[in-house]
Amino acid sequence: MEETVYNIVSSKKNHRKVGLIVLFFLLFAVMMIPTKIVLAKMLPGKSANTFSIYVDTATNSTVKQTKEVVECVLHTMRDEENIKNMEMFIGQGAPLDYAGLVKGSAFKALKNQAEIVVNLTDKHEREDPSYMMVHRLRPVVKKRCENIYKYTRIKFVEMPSGPPTYATIVVNLFGKDTFLLREVSKTVKEALKETEGLVDVDVLQDNIFTKYEILPNVEKILNSNLSIEQVSNILYLAFKGNVVATKNSTIQQDQIPIYVALDGKTRLLAHSSKEDLELKLSRLKLLNRQGMMVPVREVVTIVPTVGDPTIYKKNMHYRVAVTAECDMVSQVYPLMDARELMIKKLSKRFDIERLTGMSTYMFDLMLTEKKTGEKILVRWDGEMKVSLDTFRDLGGAFIAALILMFLLMVVYYKSFALSGIVLVGSFLSIIGVIIGHFLTDQISLLLSDVHFYLTATSLIGFISLMGISARSSLLLIDFTRSLIVSGVEKHRAIAIATATRSKPIMLTAIAIILGSLLLATDPIFGGLGIALIFGSVAATLVSLFYIPVLMAKTDAVCPSKDAPCEIGEGSDGSDVDLEEVPPMVPQSED
Repeated sequence: MEETVYNIVSSKKNHRKVGLIVLFFLLFAVMMIPTKIVLAKMLPGKSANTFSIYVDTATNSTVKQTKEVVECVLHTMRDEENIKNMEMFIGQGAPLDYAGLVKGSAFKALKNQAEIVVNLTDKHEREDPSYMMVHRLRPVVKKRCENIYKYTRIKFVEMPSGPPTYATIVVNLFGKDTFLLREVSKTVKEALKETEGLVDVDVLQDNIFTKYEILPNVEKILNSNLSIEQVSNILYLAFKGNVVATKNSTIQQDQIPIYVALDGKTRLLAHSSKEDLELKLSRLKLLNRQGMMVPVREVVTIVPTVGDPTIYKKNMHYRVAVTAECDMVSQVYPLMDARELMIKKLSKRFDIERLTGMSTYMFDLMLTEKKTGEKILVRWDGEMKVSLDTFRDLGGAFIAALILMFLLMVVYYKSFALSGIVLVGSFLSIIGVIIGHFLTDQISLLLSDVHFYLTATSLIGFISLMGISARSSLLLIDFTRSLIVSGVEKHRAIAIATATRSKPIMLTAIAIILGSLLLATDPIFGGLGIALIFGSVAATLVSLFYIPVLMAKTDAVCPSKDAPCEIGEGSDGSDVDLEEVPPMVPQSED
């Protein structure tokens, strides 16, 4: 080991070779991320023992129609062997779980809303993880059940592996004109649907539908010898129900109302049309004062109107949200594709300004309608925003750690050059982190056809490695300086220090690798384990072969001017005769 390192540090040609090798691997590793060879994601998929299915039919749907869609979903999945049981909740949300806390399950109380809780066999007893089952079942269920009624949306909701969010990708549209927001939301929905990897695309707003108001015609009612109260009572009885009497009770202070209503089949219309409504009203008849039966249709007026959609606001601004989930892909890459597609579709009608910068909202867009000048802000949210915030914060923590390490080394060594060597050695462990994720990804695809992502826990592992890498560099620098003070020539001192300290450096790396093996098998902290394992390998190789080269290229490693730093190289740059170099200093007890 000593002779190998000495041959490297004492030759400028070998300096260049080692430098080029390190530069090649660094560029190769870094380019894996933008070229999508290594994929980045907030956290990988989590296999759970349950998942939920949210069913939303059209805004004016009945409970019967919603139940029909739910039963279709249950019937489609009933033969799945890994499903133990399923529970359906119609007109309400399921009992709150981790995902339902932020998805508003507790507030669901409409006829067009339903949730299905799917309970699976234990994840340790089945081959398919829950996210693979969702990936397989989603297209089958949607194809069979979403087309029963128009505007039906079926969404598969998995247990999040990290902080729960409303959806993986949320596009918030803010503006003053609610009708313009609705139109833009349709374009955004189309762009998300056309983006590969995005599923369960939905617009969080009510459908616009036609409703009919039945208004009593006072003039006709009086001419028919009827009373307005008669008409109102029969209309309530026919469509909703009416209180006809009250009952007193000795065990209750308040009177108990006696409620009368037609049965559900008679009360509901066969079709939501004006003709069916007129037919039903013509069958309802009232007895006037002369004993004649008068059809209700003759004394009322039917006025078609538009249903009042719910108006959503956030931070006191009108808001329409478009949501989407990712199907076995990272949310970062579909976001880029969807954003460009949205810009292409909206550019015909709007002037588009890209809001760039290092802020939280660096991917947002400002739309200005060309004709009216009306502005709409397109703001991204959801798990995608959490991912960007996390990677930004971890990147900031990494830079801060490097700066603090550098300043600490400057205070210790009184040298910027030596501090820079320590810094470079710490940073180059990224080579092992990225290449390790690439190798693990290939193995994961071969075994289970699932990508292994560079996650937030991977970055935590990379930041943790900096201290370990710095420690190895400090060992070499301090021991080399002590040897030079003892009279050993610089190049030989570097070789001796590297050979002597290689054992504790490698033992430290092996301890880290063995300790991280269990982490590598964890679905969430696997990235942390892989980063520690392969990063330790890279940090060890850099410490043993590249740090000596950097030390040889600077005189800052010499503690004083009297130390024999220049004996190792002749004036012509030729290699030094090893016989002229002082013998190795015996290793101290320390």
